[in-house]
Amino acid sequence: MMWMLHVLISALLYKIGSVWCHECPAKCVCEAAASVQCFGVQSVPSGIAGGVRRLNLVYNNIEEIKGRELSGLPGLEEVILSSCGLEQVEANAFRVQKHLKWLDLQKNKLPIIPRALPSSLKDLNLGHNQIHTLQESALHGLRRLRVLNLQNNLITTVRSSSLSALLKLETLYLDGNKIKAIQGVLRLPVLTWLSLANNKISSLPSAFFSSVQHLKTLDVSSNLLTKLPHNLPQALVHLNLNRNQIRSLKNRDLTRLSDLSTLAVCNNRLVSVDRGLRLPHLTVLELAGNQLRVLPSRLSSNLQKVDCGQNQIQEVTYQHLSGLRQLRHLFLENNTIQQFEPDALKDCVHLTNLALEQNLLSTFPHGLPESLVRLDLKANCITTIQEHALKPLKRLQVLNLRNNRLSSLPAMSLLPRLRTLYLEGNLWNCTCELLKVKRALLNRDVDMSAEFCTEPVHTSLDIWQVYIMAQEMCEEQSREFLPESHTVNTDNEEYDDYDL
Repeated sequence: MMWMLHVLISALLYKIGSVWCHECPAKCVCEAAASVQCFGVQSVPSGIAGGVRRLNLVYNNIEEIKGRELSGLPGLEEVILSSCGLEQVEANAFRVQKHLKWLDLQKNKLPIIPRALPSSLKDLNLGHNQIHTLQESALHGLRRLRVLNLQNNLITTVRSSSLSALLKLETLYLDGNKIKAIQGVLRLPVLTWLSLANNKISSLPSAFFSSVQHLKTLDVSSNLLTKLPHNLPQALVHLNLNRNQIRSLKNRDLTRLSDLSTLAVCNNRLVSVDRGLRLPHLTVLELAGNQLRVLPSRLSSNLQKVDCGQNQIQEVTYQHLSGLRQLRHLFLENNTIQQFEPDALKDCVHLTNLALEQNLLSTFPHGLPESLVRLDLKANCITTIQEHALKPLKRLQVLNLRNNRLSSLPAMSLLPRLRTLYLEGNLWNCTCELLKVKRALLNRDVDMSAEFCTEPVHTSLDIWQVYIMAQEMCEEQSREFLPESHTVNTDNEEYDDYDL
């Protein structure tokens, strides 16, 4: 038995020795899993075992990679050369690496895509370099490539033919370049993710997407588009058009996008959205930072988040929001809303977050849904709150009333789950009734401003004495005042984040 164990150990040591027949080079760490990482080197160290599969040279000072430096490492599967100050990769530098799958060359100073890269590559990261052009010859042999990252380079023109050899490409990052012109038809049959964000694109060819029918995510934010691109792929799930110059959303441009779940058109120049934007799977609609005067109506019944903040919307009616039974987040801050129709949110039975801060409301909205957990009414013109407006809000946990024109509050026992109440910046008249409300809130451990009704306004000794007498009367009354019992929250419900 001991003899067999000795044979097995000897065989294992022989196998390891065949891989690690050299000592680990100076300034390097060699791991048993055929991985080497080196620090403070200026070239690929000599003496690395030929069987190494992973070579990590990140954060070194290597200006050039020469072919002979890697010729003795045919088993490499992953090479990391990011943040090395790399300016040149010699043609055929990776000619013997027939199994190389991952090559990371990001955050260097490369002016061109290295030539004659191995056809085995699946992931090529060239982001944050100084590449000016997409050379077809450099990409021609990469028929197995799935991910190509060229973000934050200096590319000005994209010719679709330069990418046509990448038949298995699934993800393409071209964001953060200086792209002005895009030419041809993008023939990438399995592409699912495309980012063209942060460029200078004013238009896309009408047939550009005709051969990318599996594309699910398209990001063309921060460009110069004045209208939606034509013939968008029907499989799109996420479409980001933020920070362009689009003036209208037309139903005919979107109606074929039956799988679209997220549509973001924030910070454009939108003045209109077609009625009937009823995309069946749309769950997130973001239109903040535009010039809309009317809240879009007849929207998809599956919407869970609508953001129309920072527009010029003046009213909210039931007609605008009818049928939105799945809506959970509604953001209407920084508009000019004066009218909020009672029961405008009658159908929104799952709404948890409602943002109405910085509008022109003079009254607390009536008929809000019982499902609300967070309500923000900061910086309006609200003077009074009627008790019947609070009665439905049995689940409200956070209420922001800062910077309004309130002088009193109704009984806050109507909000049994209230945890946080913002009251600063109002015109409080600290009567005995208001002090009772404050005391009841403190007894329930509601988080609120410590300065609420603590500083008297006085201009003379007589008025100060009147205030002291009033305080004493309130204290006398409070001895007979028993705080109302409040409902104990028996579950762990927290107010939702704004993200879905």
